[in-house]
Order: sequence, then C-alpha cells, then structure tokens
Amino acid sequence: MRLTLSAIAASFIVSSLSMPVVAAAQEEVNLYSYRQESLIRPILDEFEKESGIKVNVVFAKKGMLERLKAEGVNSPADVVLTVDISRLSAHEEAGVLQPIKSETLEKNIPSQYRDPNGHWYGLSARSRVFFHSKDRVKPEELNTYAGLTDQKWKGRICVRSSSNVYNQSLLASIIAHEGAEAAEKWAQGIKDNLARKPQGGDRDQIKAVAAGECDIAIGNTYYYGKMINGKDDVQRDAAEKVALFWPNQDDRGAHINISGAAVTKSSKNTDAAIQLIEFLSSDKAQEFYAKSNYEFPVKDGVKLDETVEAWGEFKADDISLEKVADAQVEAVKIFDRVGWR
Repeated sequence: MRLTLSAIAASFIVSSLSMPVVAAAQEEVNLYSYRQESLIRPILDEFEKESGIKVNVVFAKKGMLERLKAEGVNSPADVVLTVDISRLSAHEEAGVLQPIKSETLEKNIPSQYRDPNGHWYGLSARSRVFFHSKDRVKPEELNTYAGLTDQKWKGRICVRSSSNVYNQSLLASIIAHEGAEAAEKWAQGIKDNLARKPQGGDRDQIKAVAAGECDIAIGNTYYYGKMINGKDDVQRDAAEKVALFWPNQDDRGAHINISGAAVTKSSKNTDAAIQLIEFLSSDKAQEFYAKSNYEFPVKDGVKLDETVEAWGEFKADDISLEKVADAQVEAVKIFDRVGWR
C-alpha cells in the first residue's frame, strides 16, 4: 500500500516519540531496519558492549525509502539495513545515502557485494535456486535457469509474482549476463511453463511442490532453511519432500543477492554509523547472520550454519551486483511485456 508523503511524515512523528533524543556528547546511532529488532538485537547488543555506542532501532519493513525522503535532512536515521540489491540501489538513486570509505569494509566485503563508490555494503548473501520434488524430478534432469524454459517443464513450475524484488533481481542478472533479448525469452518461457498463476511467497512455492501442484519451484535458499528448522509442522514436512538444486554450475554459477547496509545522507552520527557497519562485517557478526537466518556470510572464512553447510559447496555467480542493479528497470519492463503478473 502506498502512503502519501504527508501520511508517512505524520506516522513518523508518532513513532519518533519513542526514539531517544541523541545528545551531542552521547555516542548513539539510529538504525532504520527492514529486519525486526528482535532478530538483530543480540548482535546489536554485542556492538554496544564492545563500542560503547548505543543503537536505537526503528523497524521499517515497509515505506523505509518514502520515510527517508519525507524526512529529508531532518531524518534522525544514521544507518539503513535492508534486503535485496534493488532496494539498496533505489535508496542510492533517491539520493538519501552518502558514500563512505572504510579499509575494514573493503577488506571484509568482496568487491561484487559493495557499491564501488561506497554508497552501500552487502552483509549477508542468499541464492535464488530450484527446489524440486524428490519423487518426481531427478537432479540430473536439471541444469540451468534457461533449462526451465524447456517444453518438458510445461505446467510443472511454481514461482511468485513478478512484482517481487527477488524475481526482478534474478531477471536483472540474466540481462546483465546475456542481454535483454535473452532475458525476455527466459521470462516468457517460465511464464509458459507455470503450473498455476504466480501467488504467495517463496515458502508457498515449496509447499506447492510438496503438495504435488508443481514439480519445481524457484526460491531463496534461506526460506528453505527456515522451513527445515521451524516450528511449523506443515512447513517442515513440505521441506522434507523437496531437494535444493544449484543451477548453472558449469558456467556462471547460481544467482546471488544480498542484505546490506548504508549510511544516510542526513546522518548526524556518521563515525558511529561506519563503526556499526564495520562491526556487522566482522567474523562474529557474520557468523550470527549465517546462524540466525540461514544465509551465507559475505566475508571469506566465516563458519556456516550446519543446515546451510549441509547443502554442499556450489559455484556462486560473482557478477558485480552494481550491474544487476543497473538492469532492474529493464527487468520490470520485460515482466510487464510477457504478462508475468
């Protein structure tokens, strides 16, 4: 639901009453987070303990960018934490971020997972892969993203709406690698092979495979991890009936996306903001990310969660996510043209 700028500004006045006022002499940093505070608070507590800097969090899963634009230079936010390269890029293009330079971040985060000009930095990675029925699909039948457009998969694929940023980023990566014409052919081929109208989230696609509504689903790896280890019996049972497949292992590798952080243009606590992002790129924080959300650390050498490790080694697409971000607009246009809703 789109809110007007006046409505967003009004809602912020209410929410900001609960945010502590930052005194000039007090070391604090204000974080707007796409992720709920309860999920990230343990690692923020550790940062506070080690740095002496207090972290105030506003949970803003929806409307974060609109809120920042409405607040302008008066925004109390110092850091934004969000998911998907498209959202990070949108913040950069809107002019609400400032570039920062940090030797620590450049050392900890591979170049493909950070903006070359320092506007945003990836902190954890996830891959968009295939989930197939263990009973109805053999792994050797699968190969690449393009392979799913083959006629043999007609009526056998489940995937969520094209309005979803994860699908948009996947298509944008195909544009970046193969060009718009090949990407449109892929989008049309997937649409033609759908078992049902796109609906629901990634977990719903996996459940649909388990229920026999389709044989293959496209989804993000961490949802699978959450289903395997969750308390919901239906989701756990569904996850047990499907297997994960890493596509494109003989060429570019499986598509990778990120969650990431950036310093706002309006930041009044820039040094503290940089320290927070640097901490989130450390071994301790990276391992926390891996264990709490079944994601992949972006920093090399960090221990994986045992569930993620059990999925085995795979080749990851190492294309710069800046190039993927550049193709986002074209990806949306292609989805519209082929009628993938």
